[in-house]
Amino acid sequence: MPQYLALTYTADVDWWAPEQAEELAEYRRFGVDFAGQVKASAVLHPTSTATVVRVEGARGGPVITTDGPYAETKEALTGYYLIEAEDLEAAVKIAAEIPAAWGGAVEVRPVIIAK
Repeated sequence: MPQYLALTYTADVDWWAPEQAEELAEYRRFGVDFAGQVKASAVLHPTSTATVVRVEGARGGPVITTDGPYAETKEALTGYYLIEAEDLEAAVKIAAEIPAAWGGAVEVRPVIIAK
């Protein structure tokens, strides 16, 4: 069955903070409702914990790291779901049920499975 990666973009918040409890419950409900189609998922720490890695020049060149978010944006990449679905249309229907889609965005991309 084809797989799709649903990347969630929302406000960059601490999901474990008490004020996020109601929204976090919606994500848990999604996980229960679509347990058969969701093969993996994760929540990312805030972008302030990110480290950007670049290699100067070609492979083997000096490694340059930058702390903090790559770009200042209203919505940040905050998590992902690996979804199995018959086709893109079915994956989009599932993605529309992810709470991030209700006020942020969900990007759905087909996954290439190496043989």
